[in-house]
Amino acid sequence: MLRLALALLVTQTAPMPATAPVQTPIAVPTATPVPATVRVALVTSLGRIVIELEKERAPITTANFLRYVDRRRLDGITFYRTVKVQPDYGFIQFGVQNRPGRALPPIAHEPTTQTNVHHTDGAISIARGAPGTAAGDFTISVGDQRFSLDADPARAGDKLGYAAFGHVVEGMDVVHRILDTPVAAGGYFKGEQIAQPVTITSVRRVPVAP
Repeated sequence: MLRLALALLVTQTAPMPATAPVQTPIAVPTATPVPATVRVALVTSLGRIVIELEKERAPITTANFLRYVDRRRLDGITFYRTVKVQPDYGFIQFGVQNRPGRALPPIAHEPTTQTNVHHTDGAISIARGAPGTAAGDFTISVGDQRFSLDADPARAGDKLGYAAFGHVVEGMDVVHRILDTPVAAGGYFKGEQIAQPVTITSVRRVPVAP
């Protein structure tokens, strides 16, 4: 009887097994998808410029530029204009200049308020007259020009600005050399026409590193 009582006492006073703590799942932040881009390389007589185009954010303008690239319509054209407001501020312009056999039909306008691609330093944009007339001429900004080239409801005129669709990722030194190129006294763009236009030998797509 004594042994039975002791056994019961031990059973009643033995500690209960520890319960494993409830694990609260750790929330893993969801990464924001990076908009898809494509790169092109412009080989010029002054060096190489690589531009990353926003094919997801500015699909119409990027697709238009790539049509010129893939059909080799930019091979052999020139940077023909430089607008230098300050030593490190202005833009350079290149394109087909509406030449038959080079120019493709104009495209719809994609304002910066729609694409969120802005005219910051190194931005590539498409030249235009009225909205919907842009075709095969392009500019590269030197310096931040959002206040003058982006769409702005408070601005005079059509308020739609220009359509930026990418940025230079390599070769801004070449862009600056073109900006500094001497200009001719006459020409269509007086005081802005490059005296010895900078030839673009080729424009090709280049792979984007993973």
